[in-house]
Amino acid sequence: MPTVGVADLKDGDFLLDVREDEEWKAGHAEGALHIPMSEFVARYGELTGAAPQDGRVHVICRSGGRSAQVAVYLVQQGVDAVNVDGGMQVWEAVGRRVVTDDGTPGTIV
Repeated sequence: MPTVGVADLKDGDFLLDVREDEEWKAGHAEGALHIPMSEFVARYGELTGAAPQDGRVHVICRSGGRSAQVAVYLVQQGVDAVNVDGGMQVWEAVGRRVVTDDGTPGTIV
């Protein structure tokens, strides 16, 4: 499974967060699309409507396990997808912005 480090992500890269609702509400990357892994297959159409047609989908979760599974599924569907190594734990640790739905600072749980 192809992976990418948090430090390699650039502003504007498409980010898919597959953590569950409570994790998302506590804090997430600004601008990420949220589709929980537990609902992913049923909500797959939301991704196809939001993802760039010729761009890469960077899949992230808390630590990289769930996002790796979703990234494998996406690759099998013909999507250019990669797993974000270390997930939101690394995102927060390197000082990238974590917000809640109202834009205030969030945290990773």
